[in-house]
Amino acid sequence: MKPRACLSFVLLGQVLALQALSAELLKKVADVPLPGGASRFDYQSLDPIAGRLYFSHMGEGELMVFDTRTEKLVAHLPGFPTMTGVLVVPSLKRVYGSVTKNHEVAVVDTETLAIIKRVPDGKFPDGLAFSPETQKLYVSDESGGVDTVIDARTNEKLRSIPLGGEAGNTQYDPTSHLIYVAVQTRNQLVAIDPQTDKIAARYDLKKGKHPHGFYIDAEQDRAYISCQGDNKLIVFDLSQHSEEEVFEVESDPDVLAFDQELKLLYVACESGGVSIFKAAKGKLTKLGDAEVGPNSHTVAVDSHTHKAYFPLKNINGHPVLRIMMPTLTTP
Repeated sequence: MKPRACLSFVLLGQVLALQALSAELLKKVADVPLPGGASRFDYQSLDPIAGRLYFSHMGEGELMVFDTRTEKLVAHLPGFPTMTGVLVVPSLKRVYGSVTKNHEVAVVDTETLAIIKRVPDGKFPDGLAFSPETQKLYVSDESGGVDTVIDARTNEKLRSIPLGGEAGNTQYDPTSHLIYVAVQTRNQLVAIDPQTDKIAARYDLKKGKHPHGFYIDAEQDRAYISCQGDNKLIVFDLSQHSEEEVFEVESDPDVLAFDQELKLLYVACESGGVSIFKAAKGKLTKLGDAEVGPNSHTVAVDSHTHKAYFPLKNINGHPVLRIMMPTLTTP
């Protein structure tokens, strides 16, 4: 066999092996039928102790409450038109929702599932983060170009922090106790000090375009940042304030979730796929891409059961909550 032909067979074998690996990364556990029309879903937030998954059926204007133990829908609550962000704070027995059509954040009691307050909030409230030290909620106002600060004890808006560009996701870092915001139109990661509500630092992101979603891996002291402009994932060292590796991901990445026990990072994408990575010793390794379903841009993961949750708007004309499991089940 000629060397070139031999090389071709080797490369073909590598491609087929990678495809096989990608196909085996996730297996479907169940499709749970959901009420309502075949319309868009958005952010999710899991309370693993209570076994409750909260997520937005954005197109129906409903907050969905799912029991992860019985795998049954507990409630679908109306009154949240075009809701994007969802965040449960178990210590407060509250779940917060960014109700964009009403330009407000809704505060829900997790025990009664009643709305106890609607807090006015800018133009387009989106991602949410909670600072436990200051008991404050930080809300990305995407088109408003600010992060809104809400006192979680009084449910009153305190102030808006100008960012100078569109706010992507907002996250809390339990190591530095800072709030981070992806300012997508400036290609920056911005740090906010919740003690003063002042911008502490701005970090330019040069390895990707239009950073939107991200996850803070406190154990690795890294931020994993998805870029919608060029389908990249940036690894950012939070201690050195520098970009490290950059990876290709599936088309139009959005929400990220992390299995803390298995150290698996999920990057959910509009294209219908999810890119999966393994984190270890400060490094990220891409395991591959897996097919999930149409518009699978939002994901939540239970680190105890390792189940991954993907609300899908249209499977044979109906919405479902697709539950999947990784085939890699050892750390």
